[in-house]
Amino acid sequence: MPAKKATIKPKAAKVKPKDIAVKAKPEGTMTGKKLVGTVTHFFDKISVAVIKVNAPVAVGDELAIEGPQTNIKMKITSMQVEHEVIKSAKKGDDIGMKVPGPVKAKDLVFKV
Repeated sequence: MPAKKATIKPKAAKVKPKDIAVKAKPEGTMTGKKLVGTVTHFFDKISVAVIKVNAPVAVGDELAIEGPQTNIKMKITSMQVEHEVIKSAKKGDDIGMKVPGPVKAKDLVFKV
């Protein structure tokens, strides 16, 4: 019967907490952008997106709509709620807004 070979496992390097530098970013911000909503629907024939608002937005704000296949930067020129033109929207509103290109449901809307 052959003798068993001893296996030597290399020791894993110990990582100390002070060796890891993690800088936390404030909730909802990524490189100067603030999450203000999510696309819930897109009407392709009229190029209008329905957005669930999570933070206040107003006409004139610069937005970035981002997703796996979407990267649009635009300025809000007009918004509507139930076919009524509005100047600003608050958290919880569902707004309709003309967009310059196609977007998809679940795309994120940031104020830049």
